[in-house]
Amino acid sequence: MTIRVLPFVSIANPAAESRAEPIVWKAGAYSISDELGGFRITGVSGTGTSADPIVIEEELNSASPVTLTFRTIRPIQPFADAGYYANGILHMRIETLNNSGQPWVEFEFELQEILNQPSVFGDGLSFDQRNKNPTEIVSSAFAEFSRDFEPYDRLLFENGKVDPLATVTFAFLITDYTPRWTFYLVQDPRIPSS
Repeated sequence: MTIRVLPFVSIANPAAESRAEPIVWKAGAYSISDELGGFRITGVSGTGTSADPIVIEEELNSASPVTLTFRTIRPIQPFADAGYYANGILHMRIETLNNSGQPWVEFEFELQEILNQPSVFGDGLSFDQRNKNPTEIVSSAFAEFSRDFEPYDRLLFENGKVDPLATVTFAFLITDYTPRWTFYLVQDPRIPSS
């Protein structure tokens, strides 16, 4: 009788691997995390002022919506000095690596005070809604933007393209005239329709 010994082959299944604990990043009066999954923050800096915006560096591995979680880590005091207080004025720059394998032809941001619920006028949270001609909303890859308010607070970048493995930068102002301890920023890259 012959006994054969077959070599043991281990095949890693990335889908079966558990997600590492999210890193909570601190910038100014806020902590920022990718705790809801689907993407990875690779760096955060800044205080949230116009001279020193909060810069979030991230990598999106799909063209599915993902959500950033913001929490205040310092006292809330509307209109006080940024960085020392959560003051309702948050200058942002987001640098996003497209690691999805597909080109993006639009990119939408949506603010939510309560996760998975549209923002409403009474929550005070918006993409600088009071400013009818915002100059701080720009992108390195998209030539145009539009904003929708009530019952949502959405910012859509269009007329451009972000190829796979390219990085796109977005800059905008978030205002929250009734600051809360937690809010969310949904990011939705859009791919070409077939």
